[in-house]
Amino acid sequence: MNFKLGISFISLSFMACQLFAQDNKQVMSAAYNAIWNEQVQEQIDDRIEKFRKVDASIRFSDIKKNSTVKVEQLKHDFIFGSNIFLFDQYKTDSQNTAYKNLFLNLFNAATIPFYWKTLEPEKGKPRFTKDSAPIYRRPATDPVVEFCEANNIDMNGHTIIYGMRRWAQPTWMPEDRKIMEQEFEQHIKTLAQRYQGRIQRWDIVNESIDQANRGLMPDDYTYKCYQWAKAYFPPSVLFNMNDCDLSWSAQQLRRYVEIIRNLKDRQAKVDVTGIQSHIFNPQGAKAIAEGAPNLTPDLISSKLSILDSAELPIHISEVTISAPDASAQGAAIQAQIARNLYRLWFSHPSIMGITWWNAVDGGAAEGEPSLSGILDENLAQKPVYHVLRHLIHQEWSTQIQQKINADSSLAFRGFKGTYKISWTDKKGKKQEKQVTLGNQANAINL
Repeated sequence: MNFKLGISFISLSFMACQLFAQDNKQVMSAAYNAIWNEQVQEQIDDRIEKFRKVDASIRFSDIKKNSTVKVEQLKHDFIFGSNIFLFDQYKTDSQNTAYKNLFLNLFNAATIPFYWKTLEPEKGKPRFTKDSAPIYRRPATDPVVEFCEANNIDMNGHTIIYGMRRWAQPTWMPEDRKIMEQEFEQHIKTLAQRYQGRIQRWDIVNESIDQANRGLMPDDYTYKCYQWAKAYFPPSVLFNMNDCDLSWSAQQLRRYVEIIRNLKDRQAKVDVTGIQSHIFNPQGAKAIAEGAPNLTPDLISSKLSILDSAELPIHISEVTISAPDASAQGAAIQAQIARNLYRLWFSHPSIMGITWWNAVDGGAAEGEPSLSGILDENLAQKPVYHVLRHLIHQEWSTQIQQKINADSSLAFRGFKGTYKISWTDKKGKKQEKQVTLGNQANAINL
C-alpha cells in the first residue's frame, strides 16, 4: 500500500509530541529514520484524521447566550489495552496499585487469562473465585472481571480453547477425541453461563493453525467450538480468532484468511480477526533500529490488506516490543519503535484495537523477553509508557472549550468515543451530558 501525502496538524499537543519524537529519533539509525520519514508520518496523520475522527454538531435548547461549551473526551471507542496477567500478584499494595494504574490511567481494555490448564488444574474445581490457590500469571478470574467492570474497562477472555499442551490443555484431559469433544462443549457452556455478557470479547480458539505442535484434538474442533459458543453466549458477545503474526509471510496470512472465511461460510460466528506482532528477540529490536527492513510501513500495510480480505475488524491482539538491552538507549529505542507502530496501526481503518502483551519487565512467560514491558521490574514508568500516554491521552484525545454559535449550536471534529458536554443554561445553572460520537456524522440535540 502506498501512502498519500497528508496534512500536518498544528497544535501545541502535536508540536510537543513531534519534539519528543525528534529527541527519540537521535537513538535510531539514519536508515530507520529514512524508512519512517516525515512524508510517511504526514501520511499517517492524514489517515488518522480521516478514519479516527468524526464531525459532530450539537444544538442546545437551553443555553446561556454567547456562553462557552466544554467538550471533554472521556473514553475512546478504539481499544488500547494490555494483558492483565499479573493482577494482584505482587507482594505489596503499592506494587499492585501501580500495576492496576496502567488500566486506570493509560489503557481502557484488558485481556484476562482463561487458560484452561490453570483455570481448572483439577477437574471440576475451577479457579474462578478470590480464594483460589495462586498461580503465577494466572490470577483467579472473578476478581479481575469485577475490577474491570467497576472501572469501565473493556475485557477480552483469552482463551477458551487452546491445543498447546504446555500452556493450555488440562493435564487431566483424556486422549480420546469424542470424550474431549464433550469436555470442550461443557467448558464453553460453563464460561458462558458464569460470565454471560459481562466479558465483551472472547478468543474462542487460540492458534489453531499450527496443528503439528498441538496435542490430540477433536475433529473439526475449531468450527465446533465457535458453534457451541454461538449457542451458549449472548449475541452481544464478540468472538475473536487469534492466530498468526505480522512477521509471517503473505502466503501464511492468506491461509489464515481462508480459514476464517471458511468458518464464516459455514455459519460460524467469527467477529474479529486477531493478529499478533511480537518482537521477542532483543537483537531483532536492535536490527530494526539499525534499519532492517522488518515491520516497515509498506510491509505492514500490505499484510493488513491481506487480513482485510477476511472482511472483519482487526485486533492487534498481542504486542511485544523488546528493548535491545537494559540501557537508557535501549529503552528509548523500544519507545520509538512502539510510537511508530502504534501510529501506523491506529491509522489503519479496519483495526479496532491494540493490546500490549506483557506490561512489566520480567513478567513475561518463560522463553519470552524480560525487557518488553511498559513498566520496569520496580513498576516504574519507562519511556514507552510516556510515549503511549501522550498518544492516547493527548494527541488522540479531543478536549475543546468553544463559544457557541448565534443559533445556539456548536460544531467540531473529534475522535470517536464517549464525551462529556458541559454548558450553562439560561438560568445560569451548570449542565452536563454524556454523548457518544460514532462512525457517522453526529447531530446531537441537548
